[in-house]
Amino acid sequence: MKRILIVVALVVIAGIAGIVRSHSKTGDFDRLVSRNATDQAREEIRQSYQLAPGASVDLSNINGAIKIETSDSTMAEVFVERIGASQEALARRKVTIEADTNSLRIHGEKTDVGFLERLFGTRPSEKITLKLPRRISLHTKGVNGGVTVGEVEGSVDVRGVNGRVQIAGTNGSAEFKGVNGNISIGLKQLNGEGLTLGGINGNIELQVAEELNADIDANGINGNVASDLSNVLIDRNKHGKFSGRIGSGGSLISAHGINGNIRFTRGEWASTGDSSNKELSSVEKN
Repeated sequence: MKRILIVVALVVIAGIAGIVRSHSKTGDFDRLVSRNATDQAREEIRQSYQLAPGASVDLSNINGAIKIETSDSTMAEVFVERIGASQEALARRKVTIEADTNSLRIHGEKTDVGFLERLFGTRPSEKITLKLPRRISLHTKGVNGGVTVGEVEGSVDVRGVNGRVQIAGTNGSAEFKGVNGNISIGLKQLNGEGLTLGGINGNIELQVAEELNADIDANGINGNVASDLSNVLIDRNKHGKFSGRIGSGGSLISAHGINGNIRFTRGEWASTGDSSNKELSSVEKN
């Protein structure tokens, strides 16, 4: 067993030495790193699609930030910007886009590369900017970056995000799980499935509309649950467990496994009735 480990180690060392020698023949290694840092490879993808009301929009395995603006249109505009230290680095990942009238899917994935590239190569980043219809169902999963979204008239499902999540407004069901970052959500209405928050490492702000009615159940909270609003009542039952009611009660707001505070506030949009893009700007300021 020891002989096998020694042989593998020698092969890896020989491979690294070969890479260094090949770079040293064409120039200084520090100059090569500097050149990669200043002359980054860049790729842009621009597409547009017609989406039917209620279409499903899925974004998954994205190594970068996502920004979504919404409006009353039926057109989806997609802009993907990919940046890598070199053309070789850019080729280590790809972004695929699939669309029809009922769905839009944007997915990032690794390409087939050699062992040494996988071990030592840098990953390119992606920045996704979308202009979408407001009437959609939104799903994101596996995002290494912030997620900023305008008003959505449909369900919202956000999972596995390493970054801040901001949703300007939603009036359907909403679920947020496995988020490493602060969350801000505008709640205009909730359907029977309510709002679920689980496995969040960060503070949560729920911007509540005046006409919203909901029940609150929070447990496993490593922080506090508080409200700035007179129509939101919060009771602390025991350590880490809270219950409460918004207005006359209704759909359930459930939170569990939260490492942070939860606060109920009134968003600026709740009384002004501004458009979704203004709502998005309001959320980004917080």
